[in-house]
Amino acid sequence: MVYPSFDAILQSVATSPDLENLEALLCIDDTQQMEKLFSLARNIRDVTSGKRMVLRGLVEFSNYCRNTCFYCGLNRTNASVSRYRLSEEEILACAHDIAAQGIGTIVLQSGEDAFTSLYLSKIVEKIKDRYNLALTLSVGERPASDYRDWKLAGADRYLMRIESSDKKLYESIHQGRTLSSRITCLDVLRDLGYQVGSGIMVGFPGQTVSHIAQDIKFFCERDFDMIGIGPFIPHEQTPFRSSPGGDLLLTLKTIALTRITTKNAWIPSTTALGSLDRDCRLDGLQAGANVIMPNFTSLSCKKKYEIYPNKEGSNMRGSESLASLSSLARSAELVVDGSRCDSLKKSYIQNL
Repeated sequence: MVYPSFDAILQSVATSPDLENLEALLCIDDTQQMEKLFSLARNIRDVTSGKRMVLRGLVEFSNYCRNTCFYCGLNRTNASVSRYRLSEEEILACAHDIAAQGIGTIVLQSGEDAFTSLYLSKIVEKIKDRYNLALTLSVGERPASDYRDWKLAGADRYLMRIESSDKKLYESIHQGRTLSSRITCLDVLRDLGYQVGSGIMVGFPGQTVSHIAQDIKFFCERDFDMIGIGPFIPHEQTPFRSSPGGDLLLTLKTIALTRITTKNAWIPSTTALGSLDRDCRLDGLQAGANVIMPNFTSLSCKKKYEIYPNKEGSNMRGSESLASLSSLARSAELVVDGSRCDSLKKSYIQNL
């Protein structure tokens, strides 16, 4: 039997994301092969999306959550969390700071809180009216009517990580949640005209490279506009407290293969990558990522939004400076781009 060469497998997944080949590439440990993988990912990113590091300002406006996810420090059973909700005025002040820095996108993120649709609609309308920022929401599973209200109010994008596209694995890390419900929400968001993002953790209990390969294929089939991938980081106040953290190299290989197969999705070098023993966001950029999300949440609340411990930026006053972000971009041989940077996917462009 003749086995295909590494180069042949690598070129093959760039045109057809075969599960067997994806698994093989996720398992490589040869330094030269990994550099070929990362180099191809960078080249595809630069050709399809430009040699740029896109900035999107993050505001974590509530850490209340109704869910009991076994990996997340915000889970509703964690009595040690100091809960908060930013006021409308505080959120608008964060939006002002983001616009003042020349960043064209605001990302409003929260736990799956019980606020009303009207509450968030008013905030979205005021941000769009005052600052004309591209506006991304990440507030979890909600009724279709809420998604519709927020789209009419001016929201442009929605992020909802899938964490796993495998039904049994998904349900093994969530209590009272189903994969089918998650996918239904993603379908509704797409039908309403949102630019839609998803993503996964790498290395949580029970996950295998076969699961990750399946997730990458899922990303391709759904043609997501944005895809977030970061390592699993255990939190002391969760059932997964004693589990090992996700492997950095496997995370980087997952980013690279997601870039190679999805081509022009916006892929952040996530906060989780910046929260390991060292700041690994440069590694993420060198593996094909092209988005950084500086955190504009106030310092007092930043520390309380602890999905995982030692979150990058939680001890910083305010957000990172443009100088430090420009330095990060230069190290990755990219230029900073603060513009709104809408989806590059054909499905979005054709609907404009």
